[in-house]
Amino acid sequence: MERNVCVYCASGLELDAKYYAAGDALGRGLAERGWGLVYGGGQAGVMGSVALAARAAGGRVVGVIPDFMVERELAYRDADELIVTNSMRERRRIMEERASAFVALPGGFGTLEELIEILMGRMLNRHDKPLVLVNQDGFYDELIAFFDKLVRERFKSSGWRESLFIVPGVAELWPTLAREMDEGTRTPWSGDPLWR
Repeated sequence: MERNVCVYCASGLELDAKYYAAGDALGRGLAERGWGLVYGGGQAGVMGSVALAARAAGGRVVGVIPDFMVERELAYRDADELIVTNSMRERRRIMEERASAFVALPGGFGTLEELIEILMGRMLNRHDKPLVLVNQDGFYDELIAFFDKLVRERFKSSGWRESLFIVPGVAELWPTLAREMDEGTRTPWSGDPLWR
């Protein structure tokens, strides 16, 4: 069974080198395991690090990018498949459909938008695909704390933590992904099915 991991990450060019290194490690790791990459289609930033590393290691790379971002994010035209969409919504839909699992590396507003959409889909029982948040060097600590605050303030019932897996780095990602992409051992969503 073909396994494709959708990676959400940054396209910025002025980030700390450690974020590009994490992207490189993720891309290589996917290829070494024979898992395909589905991502935002750019060759710049962490996006580029993931895609170029996966391709260099012999992995399959599928990029999905909106037409108005082809030049802005420097579309990776050497991808095995480059899908150009008419909108960001279409981009996200195709990435979701092509994925067996989702991984969010540190990123900006675009990464957060993608992360929240997939998280909500899981919480509303619209899919059961694994979602892993890579909390590199505590990057997402404040976001995690905010999600917990939503529960404390009763904007959200408890159980959100069961809808995704949080790992401290790329090295810790692999056992979780391998286990969760095996449908026979996949952890079922057991939280409150209603967002409130």
